[in-house]
Amino acid sequence: MPNKSLEHLEYNQFRLFLEQHSGIVLGENKQYLVKSRLAPLMGKYNLPSLSDVVRHSMKPAARQLRIEVIDAMTTNETLWFRDGYPFTLLQEQLLPQYTRLGRPLKIWSAACSSGQEPYSLAMSVIEYQQKTLNGLSFNCDILATDLSPTMLERSKLGMYDSLALGRGLSENRKRVFFEPVTEKAERAMAGANGFHSRALSGQMIIKDHVKRMVNFRPHNLLDNYSLLGKFDIIFCRNVLIYFSPESKQKILRQFAAALNPKGILFLGASESISGLSEEFNMVRCHPGIYYQKRF
Repeated sequence: MPNKSLEHLEYNQFRLFLEQHSGIVLGENKQYLVKSRLAPLMGKYNLPSLSDVVRHSMKPAARQLRIEVIDAMTTNETLWFRDGYPFTLLQEQLLPQYTRLGRPLKIWSAACSSGQEPYSLAMSVIEYQQKTLNGLSFNCDILATDLSPTMLERSKLGMYDSLALGRGLSENRKRVFFEPVTEKAERAMAGANGFHSRALSGQMIIKDHVKRMVNFRPHNLLDNYSLLGKFDIIFCRNVLIYFSPESKQKILRQFAAALNPKGILFLGASESISGLSEEFNMVRCHPGIYYQKRF
């Protein structure tokens, strides 16, 4: 019978390894979480115990296993138009200002999970374009990044089941921005991505004009940001809560460097940069807040 237990010393070593490679900080008593998320890898890699999975993943030569372990430990909780106010602010206050840029607006959705946030941003921009005369000539480039290869592939497909579609997405937006997945499309995507078409039945796929607005690419928030370019707005919501204070400070410094003058940072509703960064001013919007780069 496979051994799914993990000794205290092994668990602490794994906690350190995970933080160094992904920034994710596990609590002292989260062995159950490691067990539930990594147990499937025992069978996949023919390893007899959870301890073997953990030990092998920490070896430099076990690159693929390490990627899958970090992927499995990444929290991917998300929904459409999360908290509402950031997207309302974008449409009602920020986009009217940015139409005068004379160039495309650059937005980065960091740690985008399965794609709901960047696609929500794209839908918000399209709605603004359709409502306003100025918006007709307004262009926007959205970069979406994530640590997880699995999440990036899922995001690129833009295909969601009824449970995911029901989390924050109105019926009107579902009608306007999505279409049913046809049997032909199911077969094509199943062949290209390793999914069984039966599993795709009843799902909907986001329309191509929304997809074209978003560029997905892998990125670790602990890595250098210089190759990503400069941005006017960064969304990194409900992500920093999983990092240590030292990693948060590093990430905030790099966000500030990646923003254009007066650039804007959106964090999660329960997140704060107090005591972590002096490079932003907090702007209260009633409801909600955002952080603007000091200049």
